Amino acid sequence: MILLPDDFVVTPWEVSGDIDYDRLIERFGTQKIDDELVARLVKHTGEMHTMLRRGIFYSHRDLNLILDDHEKGRGFVMYTGRGPSGHTHLGHLMPWIFTKYLQDRFGVELYFQLTDDEKFLFLPELSLEDTKNFAYENALDIIALGFDKDKTRIFLDTEYAHQMYNIALKVAKKVTFSTAKAVFGFDNSNNIGSIWFTSMQAATAFLPSVLKGENIRCVIPCAIDQDPHFRVARDIAEGIGFYKPALLHCKMLPSLAGSDKMSASLPSTSIFTVDSAGDIKKKIGNAFTGGAVSVDEQRKNGGNPDICSVYQYFYYIFEEDDAKLDDRWAKCRSGEILCGECKGDLTARVTGFVAKHQEKREKARDVVEEFMLRDCQGGDD
Repeated sequence: MILLPDDFVVTPWEVSGDIDYDRLIERFGTQKIDDELVARLVKHTGEMHTMLRRGIFYSHRDLNLILDDHEKGRGFVMYTGRGPSGHTHLGHLMPWIFTKYLQDRFGVELYFQLTDDEKFLFLPELSLEDTKNFAYENALDIIALGFDKDKTRIFLDTEYAHQMYNIALKVAKKVTFSTAKAVFGFDNSNNIGSIWFTSMQAATAFLPSVLKGENIRCVIPCAIDQDPHFRVARDIAEGIGFYKPALLHCKMLPSLAGSDKMSASLPSTSIFTVDSAGDIKKKIGNAFTGGAVSVDEQRKNGGNPDICSVYQYFYYIFEEDDAKLDDRWAKCRSGEILCGECKGDLTARVTGFVAKHQEKREKARDVVEEFMLRDCQGGDD
């Protein structure tokens, strides 16, 4: 567990408080994505993605080595994942949207791990049947975003266990209980499955090399709260014959209640891909804002968009035009625009996005199997 003096908590299973992302870079020992690295990315993608321009994807490990290999014609693969504890919300979609941009621009394979075992082990209220059902529901959201069917491999840990277990064993043999306790804050109350789990999450970083029969670099786009798993993977990678996985870290979409990240465990402050238009309107209507206590006061003194969850949704996902975003910020500060108008604008955009996504999500039910990686593919039968 990483508990910082500012009283915010960042672990793979809990994020709370007002997160200082620069301090996380220092504490986690990552590197900031600087202008030079952004320029190298844009050279190959031909486009400055909004999440790069605004520093939403802001931290990395060894991204330079990924680009080195790409430029030398060696290629690379991507890996990301989802712990299926419930339905997908917009905070999950955000890094996946950027991952799709990378797949589209670089034309690389993506391995998408659904950790149904993790959520079973860490959440006592969920059965294996629950986590498996949520995994397949989450897979619909992955497919609905438009990932390349021929280059995207989705799998559940429990269903791809034959292949994964052999790699995870090699990882587990190199990771001591002392390391697990130090990185994740485990104590005597943790079940032994939870202590083992990081071996499964690390294993996917090496899975493409095993399937291809040759070492290939892997980059993992993810929210920065997942970095601890991959610090462990990087520590042992070379000792079991693989490259260290590279990482691209993003900031976390705040909840509608304010500074905490959007969480499936707090449904009233999160917008899910299965929400109705009515649900979305109600949640945004109740969102935390930077508005004043009265209309007159806000007209006089302005609002504070920097602490407003509604403004953050425009910033992270729902306003790509920087000039329009700056105009909204200025009008809020001056009192020219009120919270109700911003909430109405955001409701319209989110409702439209989710409605289109839901249509694609239903169509995805017919093609799920075409995306799934099965043990018969590349297994040591």
